[in-house]
Amino acid sequence: MRPSYDHLIIGSGIVGLSIARAIRVHQPGSSILIIEKEPEAAQHSSGRNSGVLHAGFYYTADSLKARFTVSGNRALREYCQAKGIAVNACGKLVVAQDQNELAALHELHARGQRNGSNVALISEEQARRLEPNVRTFKEALFSPDTATVDPLDVCLALKKDLIKAGVEFKFNCCYLKNIPDGVSTTQGELKAGRIINCAGLYADKVARDFGFGKNYTIIPFKGLYLKYTKNTTDISTNIYPVPNLRNPFLGVHFTKTVDGHIKIGPTAIPAFWRENYTSDLDHFRFSEFMTILSQEARLFLMNSFHFRDLAFEEMRKYSKSYFIGLAQKMVGSIDPAGFTEYTRPGIRAQLLNLKTRELVQDFVIEGDKRSIHVLNAVSPAFTCAFPFAEFVCRSFILEPVN
Repeated sequence: MRPSYDHLIIGSGIVGLSIARAIRVHQPGSSILIIEKEPEAAQHSSGRNSGVLHAGFYYTADSLKARFTVSGNRALREYCQAKGIAVNACGKLVVAQDQNELAALHELHARGQRNGSNVALISEEQARRLEPNVRTFKEALFSPDTATVDPLDVCLALKKDLIKAGVEFKFNCCYLKNIPDGVSTTQGELKAGRIINCAGLYADKVARDFGFGKNYTIIPFKGLYLKYTKNTTDISTNIYPVPNLRNPFLGVHFTKTVDGHIKIGPTAIPAFWRENYTSDLDHFRFSEFMTILSQEARLFLMNSFHFRDLAFEEMRKYSKSYFIGLAQKMVGSIDPAGFTEYTRPGIRAQLLNLKTRELVQDFVIEGDKRSIHVLNAVSPAFTCAFPFAEFVCRSFILEPVN
């Protein structure tokens, strides 16, 4: 007899794991299966992100991101403390380059206040007392609650908790298609009362198989980080530029990792297939390449959301000297020769609205009683994971939509 589950979750990233955790709390007797095409959990975005726990001041007050980032930061800190997972509570400074960026800096402060984030506008002198090497124009935004963790440590701890709570996992189990009462996978047909799609880079494709996500497609963007190996002392806190608030990318910044190392990044380079992590053809699929290339070509020609400008700017970051130069603008001194190695690249599964030709800024969830589809779980999804999972559980599972 084929197994049957109350809930089958596709994808074992932070969102899939957290939704399973929320379901287990509210429905302790339910049967839950998580399927994952990789041999281990969190092998893509969740395990490859910067590990920054964001503080909730980037997002407009009407967004789900604003709703969940502040409480998510607190919840993940508490989880890490309970599990003995290291947290580097080093804070963050957002710095301005010139007079033109001060208005955006003040807008970030206003957003933070509306969202309940602990942020403060401080003077250039105060910023230097916090980080002697920082360079800013007149003011900076200080976020003491921004911290860093090892994202893989968090995800593997969640996996361990879920297994202990009776949640089942099937690794090396790739979703193939939607079938009546379940899904077809590389490990056979699996029956389930509800399918929860947390497939990350492939979430749009899975959603369309169930009749959802018709207005969207995922455009992958490659994120590269450069590690500073000269020392761990030249920078003591996260340092970010004022971002372009019209798009969802935060710009090249300094990250102080949980183990004290310094890195700069990420890029947001348009990728040509969904798992285009390296320059070789690993995970290359011709049909996927052609679909994404055609979408990116159209965005380039129309310059939708200034995609042409973004693409040119991001491609320049393949130049190591240019990449480092962007970071140098935010500090008094840093040795360019100290950046000697790239860390493991990541791919951002960024949702594109096919009607407006704009990048979607907020989380997107679609579904019905049979299936739920998390379509845009991009940064700060890691920080937001626990309250976001609670929202999905309450909105779509405990009180399922029609």
